[in-house]
Amino acid sequence: MPSPWSPRREVSPETSRLLIERAHDEFVGGNAGDPRLRQVRDLVQDSWRRSLAHLVGPDGTPPLDLSEEEIEAYRSAHPLAGAMDMIRSLLLPESDAGVVVAVGDAAGRLLWVEGDRRVRDLTGGMGFVAGANWSEDVVGTSAPGTALALGRSVQIHGAEHFNRLVAPWSCTAAPVHDPETRRLLGVIDVTGGSEAATPQAQLLVDATARAVESELLVARLRARAAATAPIPVRRGPARGSVRAPRAPETAMLRVLGRERALLEVSGADGERIAEISGRHAEILLLLAVHPQGLSADRLTELVYGPDAGEKTLRPEMVRLRKVLERIAPQLVPRSRPYRLPAELDTDAHQVMSLVGRGAHRVALAAYRGPVLPDSTAPGVEEFRDTVRLGLRDALLTEASVDVLLAYVETVDGQQDAEVLRLALEMLPARSPRRAALVTRIEKLEA
Repeated sequence: MPSPWSPRREVSPETSRLLIERAHDEFVGGNAGDPRLRQVRDLVQDSWRRSLAHLVGPDGTPPLDLSEEEIEAYRSAHPLAGAMDMIRSLLLPESDAGVVVAVGDAAGRLLWVEGDRRVRDLTGGMGFVAGANWSEDVVGTSAPGTALALGRSVQIHGAEHFNRLVAPWSCTAAPVHDPETRRLLGVIDVTGGSEAATPQAQLLVDATARAVESELLVARLRARAAATAPIPVRRGPARGSVRAPRAPETAMLRVLGRERALLEVSGADGERIAEISGRHAEILLLLAVHPQGLSADRLTELVYGPDAGEKTLRPEMVRLRKVLERIAPQLVPRSRPYRLPAELDTDAHQVMSLVGRGAHRVALAAYRGPVLPDSTAPGVEEFRDTVRLGLRDALLTEASVDVLLAYVETVDGQQDAEVLRLALEMLPARSPRRAALVTRIEKLEA
């Protein structure tokens, strides 16, 4: 399937740029019938028409809708404020990455503009700064404004911008929606050279927006499940109590690529991290996988296999309860059936959630290896295969070639001839990566 940026005729990028520039000049000059407009994507032509309808000029810088003081107060309360660390880690792994990442609100006002200092200085000259309004009806065609107008991810390459000052730059943007109401919350944009508007850039920005939506939903569900605690108050000579909210306790079990799991507990009194022994990790993981609970017989079968007796499980449960009473009392299992009284998230479940939302690149980055790779517990082996095959199947059917190439460097992907062959098929005929893939495939088949 061709990229939406691909020109409709086989022309060089430089020729395409010149054609689009001339088409733009004719369009804003009133000649909407110029034949060069056939070289302009429908998405861009439609945006140009909306820009003209809003009386947007083809030159000039956008207005500053928010002062520095207003920005500081507004963004601290914005729903995307808590996701900024995630956005930085996914889109700005290095300070000199050669791109600028901007996050704006639903009205197109930029709230955060971060990234490569040199690029920020240059783009600042065209008004790409915090507080500026980059909605389509103010500055015309641009990735953040047009993504908000269409409600989906958009790439705008160089001369496709309506404003001539923005023509030296390319950008990719994706809207962020409320995960429950689907109300528009804002937009994430990457701006830079031509590398900022590649198919891979669109996949990454799209995946980041979905990961942010997923994180917002998880945080909201945890807040709803927050425990309450009584606070004593005086009522004359007697004492009563009222219930006041406490900071929610959250627990995460990290099992990917680890021989011994890590249990991380966060709450009002800080964060506690403890290493969990193999058998206890297996039991905790299986209870997290089956939140509805498991009978003693079924849990025994999942941990020890069908030939073990219940007497093997009971002493382990006693020891596990003692461990949890010390580091995570809210997770001490209940019995009949065995179940966890509070939510226990796992890094494996997070990967599955990202896969389900189509955030393949982010899911692969979060996948640190097989679930408890040394465990032979039948239930763990089954869950390990579920996570591994779920990720693999999604990559085979939907992922880009860059994501596939990253997957074949993982423990699971190194010996996967089918994925290697698919990546080879997707690579361009003259790609220098093909030779290494051919060699690896030949070794596996031999």
